Amino acid sequence: MAEKMLSVLQIYNIETGERKVLKKFEEHIEAPNWSADGKYLVYNSQGKIVKYILATGEAVVIDTGKCTKCNNDHVLFPDGEHIGISAGTDEVKPSRVWVASLNGGAPKLITEKMPSYLHGVSPDGKTMAYCAERNGNFDVYTMNADGTGEEVRLTTAEGLDDGPEYSPDGETIWFCSVRSGRMQAWKMGKDGQNQTQMTFDDANNWFAHISPDNKKVVFVTYYPNEVAPGDHPANKNIRIRLMDAQGGEIKTLIATDASRGEKGGQGTMNVNSWAPDSKEFAFVTYEFVEE
Repeated sequence: MAEKMLSVLQIYNIETGERKVLKKFEEHIEAPNWSADGKYLVYNSQGKIVKYILATGEAVVIDTGKCTKCNNDHVLFPDGEHIGISAGTDEVKPSRVWVASLNGGAPKLITEKMPSYLHGVSPDGKTMAYCAERNGNFDVYTMNADGTGEEVRLTTAEGLDDGPEYSPDGETIWFCSVRSGRMQAWKMGKDGQNQTQMTFDDANNWFAHISPDNKKVVFVTYYPNEVAPGDHPANKNIRIRLMDAQGGEIKTLIATDASRGEKGGQGTMNVNSWAPDSKEFAFVTYEFVEE
């Protein structure tokens, strides 16, 4: 029998441990963001950006103009009116960073250089943090959110640095790096100073997302030796784990199990998906069922 994949959009409550399924989609969806007013999620699907209204379950495609190849690196602006997206176009396929209106319309190009993948917007909405490949190396960069000026390189370590995300006070950028031999969570000052490792185990830890109250971090973990440190593929057994923003003990919240037809990884939680009250986060897993 043929196997069909469903995308399962979910919410996890860290206080109750409840895992709530919002909807199962036959189309492939990835990487939910949660709006600052708590009313909707935003995810990408088939090159489009989609708003999911929590009260009604309605899914509304946002017009992103010529950005028809949106990927899973997108971030909502604090003004509640704009979204930063990473996207290619029909003419220029590599990913670049853009700013689009949540009401639709022509997006504004921010990074001429490519590829560039957005992960963070500063709390004042003035600066964007992204991962970019320049001269064969992936590092963390920042750029003025209005597209003026030059990009600023914050990391210089050999190997992949990815997933830069601002803390709620704007003073810290969390990111992940393979510089220790495994992919681990790190943080640094907003100017790139004081780069500090925050996880130290033998797993590969990706995309550390800081909660709005600046107290907790949730991230995706691949099991040791199942993937290369610099890879975050889809359809693997993964864990979603939680730790204090100051470091320390790590708690497993969710573990997918391919033997039960559930997988995760790429698309599960590439960008910050915390609810504004810091009690819940959104994520996607992928369910495999026989047709």
